[in-house]
Amino acid sequence: MKMKRLGALMLAGLMAISLTGCGSSSSSGSSEKTYIIATDKTYPPFEMENDQGKLIGVDMDLIRAIAKDQKFKIKINSLGFDAACTALEAGEADGVIAGMTITDERKQKYDFSKQYYETGVSMGVKKDSGIKSYDDLKGKTVVAKTSTAGLAYAQKIKDKYGFNLEVVEESTFMFEKVKSGEAVACFEDTPVLKYMIKTGELDFDTPCGNENPAYYGFAVLKGENADLLKKFNKGLANLKKNGKYDKILAKYE
Repeated sequence: MKMKRLGALMLAGLMAISLTGCGSSSSSGSSEKTYIIATDKTYPPFEMENDQGKLIGVDMDLIRAIAKDQKFKIKINSLGFDAACTALEAGEADGVIAGMTITDERKQKYDFSKQYYETGVSMGVKKDSGIKSYDDLKGKTVVAKTSTAGLAYAQKIKDKYGFNLEVVEESTFMFEKVKSGEAVACFEDTPVLKYMIKTGELDFDTPCGNENPAYYGFAVLKGENADLLKKFNKGLANLKKNGKYDKILAKYE
């Protein structure tokens, strides 16, 4: 009886060692680290859906190429700009790439990567609207999207030029208000307006050119995910060196 019990104990011990070994092997051979990346819903040419419903654009192609270069995996959550920032601050995302302009104010909350795209702000108006300068906005309604460089610039000049400012949550709402005549102009990032005018999505003019030159960056919560930020910067440098960065930009110009 004792021999049977001893044999059973030895067998159980061997099984435990075997199972532990299997677990260790699985852990050591685990897949690449997966990061949750939050982004905007529609912000061409940086975030947009193709005909198959896949999220594409400069930001999407760039983060995927960097992940491949640096051997990590990503899960992209398309939330909208404000919601993406909220998810990052709540710990529900590891990083945000969403055509985010690097500003001193944002640096208080986020750590940014090296700049990856030059941007600025332009005023968009319907063709033949009669709006030729900021002076023509006096007493009229102008629209901008929440939490954007366009909104910040519009807020900065609205008292000087005497226009009313309306704020919306999504770019599509902003453009529709100008198209319908509810607003005479919008303020948006220059690359977005240029792309949508070029592709025929907007029948707009940009009479005042590019204002407030700035740069986009990839963001993580301040003091967090330093390793991810390091990988982004290293991958970005590699893509610029091997020509893939220029190919991504050229694809959407």
